[in-house]
Amino acid sequence: MTEKESSGSQTLVRGLKLLELLSQYPNGCPLAQLSELAQLNKSTVHRLLQSLQQEGFVRPAPTTGSYRLTTKCLAIGQRALSSLNILHIAAPHLEALNLELGETVNFAMREGNHAILIYKLEPTTGMMKTRAYIGQRLQLYCSGMGKLFLAYDKPEYIPQYWQQKHNVIRQLTANTITTIPEMETELAKIRQQQFAMDDEENELGVSCIACPVFDNQGKANYAVSISLSTARLSQLGFNILYPALRITAQKISEELGWHAE
Repeated sequence: MTEKESSGSQTLVRGLKLLELLSQYPNGCPLAQLSELAQLNKSTVHRLLQSLQQEGFVRPAPTTGSYRLTTKCLAIGQRALSSLNILHIAAPHLEALNLELGETVNFAMREGNHAILIYKLEPTTGMMKTRAYIGQRLQLYCSGMGKLFLAYDKPEYIPQYWQQKHNVIRQLTANTITTIPEMETELAKIRQQQFAMDDEENELGVSCIACPVFDNQGKANYAVSISLSTARLSQLGFNILYPALRITAQKISEELGWHAE
């Protein structure tokens, strides 16, 4: 590879990194913060942003000095998602669940150290709308669907994950699990009952019930959940919500070739 080609590849990688970082800030991210997150100097980040803006991927945010992604990125993401057969399989079942319960329905896939939200339906009767959005990367340790992915991974993955994410894992609420022993106890319970709860571990006042979706090899690479206010969960009752969620997860799993033992 020539020096010019190497420089071009580095620029491409840096530009893609900025797009990835901006995807976590739907309302915009200040240049200074973006520079710090990307570990690049401000002049380099500004130059890359200008190029991305020229190509229509980035635009200035309402807050002075901040930048956000454009709908061009959304269009590319939607085309990528539409190519996933899993959505064609899962969508009818998720829509039926949404109509039956009236609450927010989420569908996520596993991607490395994160859960990626690839489908979401807003509540039809519930009043609370969550801040989650399609394409959002969810931390595994503090989300219902994320804990499912941890639960069905190999036991040796947990300490590896903790080491890799030690700068990220923090006490978001009084209920957030931040130690390996506590998490291992939680994951054992999840495997036994085959569902996970986000018991206000990510955000106060918001709860989530999640069930795994298995493929024909018995791997849990997908998960479905319902999100609602903790007050409404108490009002409706877990026993009203969980059976419909479990059946939905089973139906999607069966269409993927999974058979209960």
